[in-house]
Amino acid sequence: MNRTRPVVVLVGSPGSGKTTVGTALAALLGVEFRDTDADIEQLAGKPIPEIFIDEGEAHFRTLERAATAAALASCAGVLALGGGAVLAEENRAALIGHAVVHLSVELPDAVKRVGLGAGRPLLAINPRATLKYLMDQRRPLYAEVATSTVVTDGRSPEEIAAEIAALVKP
Repeated sequence: MNRTRPVVVLVGSPGSGKTTVGTALAALLGVEFRDTDADIEQLAGKPIPEIFIDEGEAHFRTLERAATAAALASCAGVLALGGGAVLAEENRAALIGHAVVHLSVELPDAVKRVGLGAGRPLLAINPRATLKYLMDQRRPLYAEVATSTVVTDGRSPEEIAAEIAALVKP
């Protein structure tokens, strides 16, 4: 059975560079780039902040679990998961056997990259403290699913992509 699977799955907190690095990595490897957050927005027909406002976080997480399962079964390139995807046990279980790279970032760089909450519903109130809380809460889960961890602080997306490409090339 020839099942489609991602070359690599990127996980990490908001601001770790999943979309930016993922796009650069996919170009470097000559494969597609897919982002489950974009899949969710397309499926829902609206941006993620509106999903949070209109239907709530629980509904968003349901969509995220479905988008993650679908992408893991159909993406043949670089797949970026939403920052909170690792919160769902079924998503963590589905990542077993995949090449998963945790893009590690510390708070100062994450804050610089995400700005303070624009378009990020979980960061709407006290963004810096909330981002720190999310990062602390999720870091052990990223470590649990990752087959490799790449530090992104102070590095260009191209440098990071090159390091990951070296990790995943057969």
